[in-house]
Amino acid sequence: MGIAAGGIGYGVTQETRKEIAVAVTEQNGRVRIVDVAKAAGVAPSTVSKALNGTGVLRADTRRRIREIADRLGFVPDASARGLHTGRSYTVGLLSTDSAGRFSLPIVLGAENALVGGEISALVATARHDPVRERHHLRALVARRVDGIIVTGRTSNPRAPVSVPVPVVYAFAPSTDPTDVSVVPDEADGARQVVEHLHTLGRRRLAHLTGRAENLGTELRFQAVREHAERLGMRVDPDPRYGEWSERWGRQAVDLILADHTAGAPLPIDALVCGSDQLARGACDRLRERGVAVPGEIAVTGFDNWDVMALASRPPLTTVDMRLETLGQRAAELLLARIDGDTGEPGVHLLAPRLVVRASTLGDD
Repeated sequence: MGIAAGGIGYGVTQETRKEIAVAVTEQNGRVRIVDVAKAAGVAPSTVSKALNGTGVLRADTRRRIREIADRLGFVPDASARGLHTGRSYTVGLLSTDSAGRFSLPIVLGAENALVGGEISALVATARHDPVRERHHLRALVARRVDGIIVTGRTSNPRAPVSVPVPVVYAFAPSTDPTDVSVVPDEADGARQVVEHLHTLGRRRLAHLTGRAENLGTELRFQAVREHAERLGMRVDPDPRYGEWSERWGRQAVDLILADHTAGAPLPIDALVCGSDQLARGACDRLRERGVAVPGEIAVTGFDNWDVMALASRPPLTTVDMRLETLGQRAAELLLARIDGDTGEPGVHLLAPRLVVRASTLGDD
């Protein structure tokens, strides 16, 4: 079907295609908005409205113009779009996590939401350096980003940034209650672990975790203790604090079983670990000591880090904080703020999910 004067068809006539091809060649291979308008039989302003989602157009008209633009290979001029709307259609993603263990999934999730709005992301890493962070913030503002997502390596609250654009904090919440932050509900993740162990008949728990100064460390332990006591389970009152490493996981097992003698009942029947690294190290050491996992002691992790959780023997039951979903939610909240909807300030909690594997259930 061809294009009638003043109307839009599903196809483009061969004559029009030839004319546009010649014009594109003369324009160094670039299809212009006037070329789309010519192919669609409408004014350039109508094409602009259809592609930008503005103006009053019939849904089928808007759709057909977009189809023709796609068919011709039209790429919108970002600078012209920015002049028209007063926006750059870019967002800054600032992280303090140089390793990317937590920030990378958040960035990937944020990009999923940004792509839908045809927005590009500029990623910068501050590496826990205040000077570097200020530099990146100045650079992002100088590039006229529409907003910034700030994320970190831990869930410890951080000081807010001072910039003249909307900001949303992901994973590491702002200390300012008027800011918008999205964080995983770590306490809920710990509660899910305890409830799962209770359904399996486990009643004597120990908690192995990382650095005590991390807010998430304390949140998880308090949730484990409170929920276990509510269910009538016994929890070792002395959580094992240490570094976030497999080595500490191995050492902590020796400390927990230090007074155990061969043939005597084990002091615990479940070990709740604050990370998958700790849990993997613990599983290795339990196996070396001849303790069956999960037959004698069930082991759980936290993070659902595939590198650790799936490589562990046995594979780990663990808590997935859904970091990609968290990043996507942060981006959605930022886009709303950019559009003028400030939303509800404060900390928004994202429920994690328990991923059950062989370290608590045994072989499939």
